[in-house]
Amino acid sequence: MRRFALGMMTSAALMAGLASQVQASSKDYSKSTKTDLVTKIMGNKSYQVYSSLKLEEVTKKVKTKTKEKKKYTVKKKVAVKKKSKKGKTKYKTVKQVKYKWVTKTAYKNVKKKWKFGKKLTVSADFRYAHVQSKSYKVKDGKRYYYIYVNGRPVGYVNEKAFALSKANVVSQVSLVNNPSDSVGFNAEDAINYVTDQHGSLVDNDSVEISCKSAELNISDTGYVSSRKAGTAVLTFKYGKAKATSKLTVRGDAKEGISSADVTPVKTDLPEITTWSARDGARLSSSSTITSKDAVSSSHKYWATKTMSGNAKGADIETIFYHPAVLSAPGSSNLEAKVSSAVQGIDFYDNDLVTSNLDLGQADNWEARGHMVYYNMRKVKKYNWQLIPSKMLSFNTWLSYIKNIKVSPYMKLGHGQSVGSTKKYVYVLANWNRSNNWSNSQELIRVKKSTMEIDKIWTFKVWNGSAKNPRIFLNADVIDDNTLLALFHNAYKHRYEYWKISRSGDSFKAKEVGATGSDLISNSAEVQGFVWNSAYDVYYIAFNDYLFKIGAGLDGKTDAGKLLNYYKFDTGRREFEGLSSYGPELYLNLNHPTETLKVNHITK
Repeated sequence: MRRFALGMMTSAALMAGLASQVQASSKDYSKSTKTDLVTKIMGNKSYQVYSSLKLEEVTKKVKTKTKEKKKYTVKKKVAVKKKSKKGKTKYKTVKQVKYKWVTKTAYKNVKKKWKFGKKLTVSADFRYAHVQSKSYKVKDGKRYYYIYVNGRPVGYVNEKAFALSKANVVSQVSLVNNPSDSVGFNAEDAINYVTDQHGSLVDNDSVEISCKSAELNISDTGYVSSRKAGTAVLTFKYGKAKATSKLTVRGDAKEGISSADVTPVKTDLPEITTWSARDGARLSSSSTITSKDAVSSSHKYWATKTMSGNAKGADIETIFYHPAVLSAPGSSNLEAKVSSAVQGIDFYDNDLVTSNLDLGQADNWEARGHMVYYNMRKVKKYNWQLIPSKMLSFNTWLSYIKNIKVSPYMKLGHGQSVGSTKKYVYVLANWNRSNNWSNSQELIRVKKSTMEIDKIWTFKVWNGSAKNPRIFLNADVIDDNTLLALFHNAYKHRYEYWKISRSGDSFKAKEVGATGSDLISNSAEVQGFVWNSAYDVYYIAFNDYLFKIGAGLDGKTDAGKLLNYYKFDTGRREFEGLSSYGPELYLNLNHPTETLKVNHITK
């Protein structure tokens, strides 16, 4: 059981509590109080960020007057009563004690004073960045945290800049009625973030989740069944943080049932194999970067093999190197670490979004990570690698930070079914080891303006019944109501193309094409799928192969017909995601992570 009325205390919260006790018993506030490295969620109020914060002893010049008793021997003629024979008055010397005021100048330590360093910027500039901290100082009873922003150490800010005791969850969740779903909906998926009283991110497992409904209930492990229709109000609570979400299981149990009846187009492909992912490049993402690590030249790879025999049929060339990481060194837990291991990408105009999962996480059932948004109008091809370091000037670095947004820790699934429109990013968060089960598929919508989840749907696609489900590990978003999805029917050795349309909260599915081939004969996994609207073709990526197939959606090509393929020798660096906008085609490589543009692909 993961949820109780009191919840489980995270290590960060425990350390914060112990730190508070230490703080209360100590009078020396000049030293930093250390905590675990925690993620901080920025609030809506803006506060000054300072380069440093020191408690200094102030030496003050003080003038004081003191009265001192001082004895003098003064030769003074004092008349004697008797006169000399000559008639002269006799004198004698007497001792006389005199007093005078003596002014002394003294130097004295009179007090201690807090001194802020240089004003760097305001916290509002980091509203959508990944902010972390592992220490704070107390000034006048207020905590000032030393923060890291997208991996770079920055400075001190008042903790009031954070979202204190806040819960941010998806307001609406709409689930398909699925009598064969053996798992249900994980209520944690609706959490954007929950914070404690100091603005630190709370582990989702520590949030108390309750379900109020006449028809539905939540299991001890936090799942809501979608086997019958109903509505519920989910309440999320941690300390003083509280939020609610409305969940609905739709009424039509036949929604999503369709037919896979398209005749596949045969191909004359020779036997094509590719290397296994476990034999690929093994450069892991690093938590630091130096000038020696930064790449200062573009990669360009020409196709070495094509279906037409034209070895110069296409090339790929670097347009952008991603930051090495976007989290501070020592970010060991997955909520805190924003890895550079990109699994999927998507372009919309000059907006680039990526799905970032730590290495090895994409294969997990509840695979979670972060999405990152880049404004490509401001991108410098090489410099952005240096964002987590201090190698860029602060002003240059800040100008980059203002053009990056990092999502909260969220469910991503395999991470390669990513698409976007003008206002939203979509993720089809399916598990790539599900073995084509009949459970529902989860579609997550993220607002580009905040990079926070604002809506979740589930849908199902069955060929006739639950015995023949279609689970999509790769999909492309066409608009806010349409998905194009790829299904590999290994039993029948073909690829199927499905159009999934949403009307309100309901979904319909239709098979719109099929290719009668496995394309790659040694069971390699698809690493990217996209529809190019300008030429009405699909592109399917494997480790080092790119296949071009007619879509037939606009009548420009024959649906399912293999048009060409291209092999690229990249040093066994896997393709990780495809994207298309207008006529352009892009793909991603890791080790190091870079986005490349595909040229001459129309040949």
